[in-house]
Amino acid sequence: MSDLQDRLRGIAVGATVGDALGMPLEFHPPRPDDFRITEMVDGPLPAGNFTDDTEMALCLAESLLFDSPLNTRDLSARFTGWYQSRPSDVGIHTALVLDKIASGIDFTKAAHQVQAQEPDASGNGGVMRAWPLAIARHANPGLLTAESRIQCEITHTHPDSINGTLLFNYILYHILQTLDTPPELAIRQAIVLSTDQIILDPDFLLTVNLSALRMPKDLKNSGWVRHTIESALWAVQTTRSFEEALVRAVNLGNDADTSGCLTGAIAGAMYGYHSIPERWRHAVHGEYPIRSGKLWFEADFVRLADQLAALSAG
Repeated sequence: MSDLQDRLRGIAVGATVGDALGMPLEFHPPRPDDFRITEMVDGPLPAGNFTDDTEMALCLAESLLFDSPLNTRDLSARFTGWYQSRPSDVGIHTALVLDKIASGIDFTKAAHQVQAQEPDASGNGGVMRAWPLAIARHANPGLLTAESRIQCEITHTHPDSINGTLLFNYILYHILQTLDTPPELAIRQAIVLSTDQIILDPDFLLTVNLSALRMPKDLKNSGWVRHTIESALWAVQTTRSFEEALVRAVNLGNDADTSGCLTGAIAGAMYGYHSIPERWRHAVHGEYPIRSGKLWFEADFVRLADQLAALSAG
């Protein structure tokens, strides 16, 4: 296996493991260091079960494999079908948009209508599902930019939500271009290069640039995209392994599954698939499509990463 393939698999499996490890901590307060969760445990779902973050990412991945470049009408239909299958969890903003699409409103209008009702809403629903594009477009930054934006805009049109999605996938892209660089240097370089490519709001840029200097008590880790990005970047810059980064991220509580998902994807790109603890990889699972009876395990995400990566080769 090449180092690149190991990193690409690390993104897919890392994101899913992070989602599952954070699942029981979602909506809970941060945990003190002496009582941190370090294993897959039961929560709203059984231990190791992934959540809507991964389910929506699988919608995106399957749409890419069905039609590439990304077909937004197909993706919108997959998101809506997923929503109508009654997932165990779905973000409020995402639900409002998909409700409108399901009622017959065109997908190009639904998100704008919901955004107009809540102009300041800038949730992390677009970024939590974006990692399949980082794998599929790891050699095509032009498509990575265009498709990261348009998949986000199906549900989230606030500039912060779009820019946060772009920033996340740019960081993954730049890490993958520096396979011979030590991880702690690769992440810093990736952040600098990525922020140079996006015109971020000054406060958002400051949040990103100061993320490594934050104290855990100052990290709100809410569903606001700025908080999610901040938590993930803090976790990967203040640690030296996949396991340490992910444990720090999910134990911030609140929107723990999404901060875990982003941290797992970034740390997976930094350290590779084989850096992910076996006990976590072997425990992760979930059903997709919902109520289909098809169960996903570690090997399925490895296979998916290889299929997505082949799209870049094409």
